[in-house]
Amino acid sequence: MRLRPLLLLGLGAVTLAGCTLVPTTNAPVIINPKTVPFGLLGKTIPGTNNGRVRFITQPVYIVDATGHLTASSRIVPTPPTLASVLRELVIGPTDIETATGYTSALPNNLVILQAKVKKGIGYIALADPLSSLPVRQQVLALGQLAMTASDVGATKGIEITVGGVAQPSLLPNGDTATVITASDYQSLLNG
Repeated sequence: MRLRPLLLLGLGAVTLAGCTLVPTTNAPVIINPKTVPFGLLGKTIPGTNNGRVRFITQPVYIVDATGHLTASSRIVPTPPTLASVLRELVIGPTDIETATGYTSALPNNLVILQAKVKKGIGYIALADPLSSLPVRQQVLALGQLAMTASDVGATKGIEITVGGVAQPSLLPNGDTATVITASDYQSLLNG
């Protein structure tokens, strides 16, 4: 007796599996643009006063397979800001880059609270200091930040703060500085 309801349920499932509410065709069908709702085919963002978003490629610096810094392109909204580019840097290497040995010296849990450029200096507020990293990783991470920020307008260097306090940043030669520049980390570049 229990087998009969189960058999009927299975037969019903097989019958309904062959049904669909969407008709199919053997060839693509051209859709009239006038029938696409919400302005999704428009050149501007729906619901805005001619709002547009344009994107550009921006270099971020990651660690290559040899342990040196190298530039890699990321797509960001234009005009690029220090915050938007650093968000891409924090994400780390793409899957393809990872497969070829690229990594990031930045910690996985890095939180950038704020990042902006004023008068050529980039001010980056972090939740935690980078000083807890091993020395080599710390130098590479600071190099990543300084070189990436330089290409976004922080040409006079960057200052890293934690809790509103400027942090001494480790240079490749072992010295420390409050404001570090991309040129301080040129020795870390590949080639």
